[in-house]
Amino acid sequence: MDAHSRGQADEIDPADQWVLNPRTGNYELRLDRSAGQSQPRSQTPSRPRRPASAAPSSAPASAPTEAPVPGQRRRRAPEPADGGQVPPQSRRKRKQGASRKKKVLLWTGGTMAFILVGGAAGAYAIYSKLDGNIGTVDVGDAAVDTPGMNGPLNILIIGNDVRTGVGNKSYGDRDNVTGHADTTLFMHVSDDRTNATVLSIPRDLKTEIPDCPTKQPDGSTKVIPGSLGKTRFNESFGVNGRDPGCVMRTVKEMTGVGINHFMMVDFNAVKTLSAAVGGVKVCLTEPIKDPGYSKLDLPAGESRIQGETALAFLRNRHGLGNESDLDRIKMQQAFVASMIRQLKEDTLDSPTQLLSVANAATEALTVDKGIGSALKLTSLAKEIGKVDLKNISFMTVPVVDNPDEPPNKRATVVLDPVKAPQVFSMIQNDVSFTEVKRKQQDAKNAQAKAQAKLLQGPRAEAVDVRVDVYNGSGVRGAAQSTINWLQNDEGVTRSTNKSNAPEKAAKTTLTYAPNQADQARKLADMMGLPASALKPGTQDAAAREPMTLVLGADFKGAGVPINGPAKAPDVEKVEADKQVCAK
Repeated sequence: MDAHSRGQADEIDPADQWVLNPRTGNYELRLDRSAGQSQPRSQTPSRPRRPASAAPSSAPASAPTEAPVPGQRRRRAPEPADGGQVPPQSRRKRKQGASRKKKVLLWTGGTMAFILVGGAAGAYAIYSKLDGNIGTVDVGDAAVDTPGMNGPLNILIIGNDVRTGVGNKSYGDRDNVTGHADTTLFMHVSDDRTNATVLSIPRDLKTEIPDCPTKQPDGSTKVIPGSLGKTRFNESFGVNGRDPGCVMRTVKEMTGVGINHFMMVDFNAVKTLSAAVGGVKVCLTEPIKDPGYSKLDLPAGESRIQGETALAFLRNRHGLGNESDLDRIKMQQAFVASMIRQLKEDTLDSPTQLLSVANAATEALTVDKGIGSALKLTSLAKEIGKVDLKNISFMTVPVVDNPDEPPNKRATVVLDPVKAPQVFSMIQNDVSFTEVKRKQQDAKNAQAKAQAKLLQGPRAEAVDVRVDVYNGSGVRGAAQSTINWLQNDEGVTRSTNKSNAPEKAAKTTLTYAPNQADQARKLADMMGLPASALKPGTQDAAAREPMTLVLGADFKGAGVPINGPAKAPDVEKVEADKQVCAK
């Protein structure tokens, strides 16, 4: 449906009722017919509008509808075109400051859905209509409660690849009737609202999917079994009846971070939202012409895309690098960053376009009950809107090729055993990737004070450090990944994997003899162990006796300090305030 034809009631477009109050300098919503005509307003007509006196046209015959799909809603049939006259444009310079400050940012684009909703006086009169647009899913305790939107916010934006809708069956699996988690973005908004990090999770990432309690239509709860071993991440939704709560649980298991809310959109949303904002600017270093798959045909340089072209841009991977999902993710990140800039810089200035985007976005959204209304979405929007564009970082979860697949047939990836835990640790500790140098210095200073007394003295050479590593963390493979890092990156060649500890440990500990203190200090420096982790003995050890390192539940990954990240991992990032040309 044309996004600009939504939001009407009794032949009156609510967007046409935004008028300027000369006493306050603010735009206000007038829902009575006379107010909208007697007061001057600034608007940008986007389509012919039926005169208020015209009788409603008869509805066309009902077209066949598709069967409902979990998490999806039927779209209303488009209204027939009429011959109404386009009202003349009029623009009046308005006061700066107050009106702009009352606007609310709710951002969305293609695979990431947020919206812009006007916050001026009287805007709540249209919230009931927007409420009716939003679909909700009860995910139970999969969502971590955030009373009053306080504290850090962790939000999943799920791009469902269901193929329902005109033209969508040309993309991929034509038999897909429920969809999968095709594109998933994990957004972390910091506690102080100074920064946000958006992680793209590859659909072909091999991971374990946990058991998932799901609400059934009759109100009962059914536990859907998790995966037997590792499977593709995109199967966390849609397979065996898994709902968005299953995606939230899977991401929590992977990252160690609880998820507060989810938002889900489908292919139709990409087309509708990109059109509602008047197209999205994208940039290519080389032209792309893909007649066989996505049908994308774009020149090098900057283009403004919407509708089918926007969807083709986000779905295309042919002609990009090695034509993988990881290359496509980079294009998606550039698209979303561009849309955020456009929403914040352009759409806020147009009440008509503002309402069109709000209506289109709420039509496209399926969310958890915690944000299942326009007012709740607005509350969330106010928090996200506090983040400056330059402090929103986009990146992909660090991955490596799946070593279990032959080199010539690799189709999936696994988490990078070193970099991924470092990224997750930064999110767990609410550290901004845009401010990491300052946070790094603060962490070093705090750690230095805590270890000053216990760790004073000489350090052994890495090659002289002997240590047995036990895994008491509960994280599979933690001991081996630590051994790999110690031997290959740090030169601690005399380290041994002793497999699982006798029992799980809450804290990581390093036990050493008095004559091994220099070795303990060296290992503590490398691993970022706090003073509380060092357990000195009372008797000297034999010449070749190793120390004992037990990894506990506070272990975050090889090379990741227990007290939080000491440095940002070397991962490619895109910042929302900068335009980047996709390669």
